This record gives sequence, C-alpha cells and structure tokens, in this order.
Amino acid sequence: MTLKQATIAVGSGLNSDQQYGCVVPPINLSSTYNFEDFNQPRAHDYSRRGNPSRDIVQRALADLEGGAGAVMTSSGMSAIHLVCTVFLKPGDLLLAPHDCYGGSYRLFDSLSKRGAYRVKFVDQGDPQALAAALEEKPKLVLIETPSNPLLRVVDIQAICDASHAAGALTVVDNTFLSPALQQPLKLGADLVVHSCTKYLNGHSDVVAGTVISKTAEHATELAWWANNIGVTGAAFDSYLLLRGLRTLTVRVKQQQENALAIVAYLQQQPLVKKLYHPSLPENQGHEIARRQQYGFGAMISFEFDGDEAHLRHFLSELKLFTLAESLGGVESLISHTATMTHAGMAPEARKAAGISDSLLRVSVGLEDSEDLIADLEHAFQAAATR
Repeated sequence: MTLKQATIAVGSGLNSDQQYGCVVPPINLSSTYNFEDFNQPRAHDYSRRGNPSRDIVQRALADLEGGAGAVMTSSGMSAIHLVCTVFLKPGDLLLAPHDCYGGSYRLFDSLSKRGAYRVKFVDQGDPQALAAALEEKPKLVLIETPSNPLLRVVDIQAICDASHAAGALTVVDNTFLSPALQQPLKLGADLVVHSCTKYLNGHSDVVAGTVISKTAEHATELAWWANNIGVTGAAFDSYLLLRGLRTLTVRVKQQQENALAIVAYLQQQPLVKKLYHPSLPENQGHEIARRQQYGFGAMISFEFDGDEAHLRHFLSELKLFTLAESLGGVESLISHTATMTHAGMAPEARKAAGISDSLLRVSVGLEDSEDLIADLEHAFQAAATR
C-alpha cells in the first residue's frame, strides 16, 4: 500500500462534521429524514437507501480499492448475493473456484438448484480447465485469491483478461488480503467484494460486507439493488467499520510479521504434514503472489499429522489460539475446516477441492509471535505424548 492510500484509510471522514466540528464523524442513527417541502426530499430520506454514516465509510472503501463507488452491505455473503442478483439472470452461468469459501459454495449451489442461475465450479489454477469453462460463455467469473482455506494463488490479470474476452464480468473476493496487500481493480477486475467482518474491521465486533465497483455505472446499479432487496449496512456498523479501517495498515503489517514467524516454526514441526502459505516457494501460485500482492498475508493452513483423537487433543491444549470461525481480527483464531467454515460443502466437493478432514486454518493476530509459537509448541507436544 502506498503512503497516499494509507493516508486515505486513516483520514477518511475526519473533520467532515460541519455542525460541531467533530474530528471523528458522529453516528447518524436516524432511520428516517424529513422532507424540506412537498416532493422535496433531502439527500437522505430513509436509511435503508442512504445514511450519512454509511456514506462516509463507503467513500473510504472505494478509495482504498481505487474504485468509483462502494456499497456497504449487512454481511460478506449479502455482498456476494448482491453481485449475483444484479449481474445474473436465470440461465446465466457463474464460474466459481472449486476451492472457494464454503459459504459461497453453499449459496451458489443452493440458488442454482432453484434456477436463479447456473454455476460451474472450476480449478482456476488449471489454464486448460479454465479455458474450457470460459468457452461456455459465463456472465460472471468469481475469483478468490488466495483461496479459502488452501491459500492457492491465481493470476487475477490473466483470468480477468480471458474472462473479458469471453464476455464475462469479473469479481474478486479480496477478503483474505484486504486492499493493504492486494488491489484487484488495478489488475483488471470489474468488482471487488469483501467480508468487512474480517481484516477491514479487524476487531471481531461487526458483521458487514462491501461491493466496490470500477465504474460509476455499476456502482449506481448496485446501490439501487441493495436498497431494493434491503441488504445495506447499519449506521452503527458503519461507524465501527470506519474506526477499524484507520488501523488496517498497521494491523496487517504486524499480523503478517507474526505469520511469517509461525510459518518458519511450523516448517520444523513433525506433526505438520503439509503447510500452506503464499510465502512458501512450493505453495500453488507463489510466483504470482510475488507479482500481484504487496505481501503474503496472515492466513496459514496446515494438515495435522494424526488421527481425530490427537487433533482434538491438540486443539484443546491451545490457550492463545481460539477455536472459532472467522478471521482477520486482532486475536489469533484456529478452525477445523471440514466441520466449521466448509461444513456446508458436501464431502465429495471438499475432497475434489483438496480439503481434508485433518486441515486446520489459522488466522494470526497481534499477540507476541514468541507467545503464539510457545502455545503451538505446548499443544503439539501434548498431542504427541497423548
């Protein structure tokens, strides 16, 4: 992230209050606004359609990703659902990664079965498989890189170029890195989505999402539909999200430093069968990550080398890592993919994506890295001697 972009994140909304001169913008909790006169609405009339607090954070989100506009939604999943609602009709084809987030897989699979649109899950790291899928003329291509949970990296610019040639729009889920480490619109994407619940807010106290558009035309259409189907974010959540954005860069920097230290430790740990992190040369897409990312991120996954009983014991012995879903907060979390984040995927779909029952996903927080490593070491030793 450049200094200019970091300044936008820190300064968005500051000193914008004209009534009292508040440095931090106030929360506008009103659900409704009076009309100046008959048939003369103000800039806001009803908070589902527009809210001053949400306006400020939406401008900040658009600035961070270099977009023309943003819509803040009630969750990351509502952001993805909004994109599909706007740009897909019955019969249209959505191309999604075969190893995408379990919630996204569940949404696409369930709605395709109801006829809302068609979906095809494809290994986007396989050029031949992707080219064959693009020959089917999809309307929308979802890119998730690094992938959740195996941290596979794909070439955003190459996929966007190929998708545009096939007549498709592209949307990148940038939740795992945030604009501090990756800016997909600069790489050719038409839209970017985030679960703002994660790194953008960063404090595990808000559920929100966003869609950021490269063009003003798409931004207007997304805003109209967000109001139409009622998925816009709340005023208090907008305030908290703006607060979180102001520390995004420093949080991500420290989390990434901690993650690299933990990766180095896990490489030497006998009970780690396989390790996934974009910094590793053997990680799928490592060289692509070096080109298109500003850093390797703070998400780590690994295969635990042991049976379920040993895995359960390992997890129960952890004290600093909390067994929980979600990611990107100031605290370190660990999750068991098959029974938590990707439980909505059928076992055969998880197997096809390479997600095993021994896979654990770690979101590295801001605790001292030596303390985190000591916690892991204790749990591994306890599991080994069980």
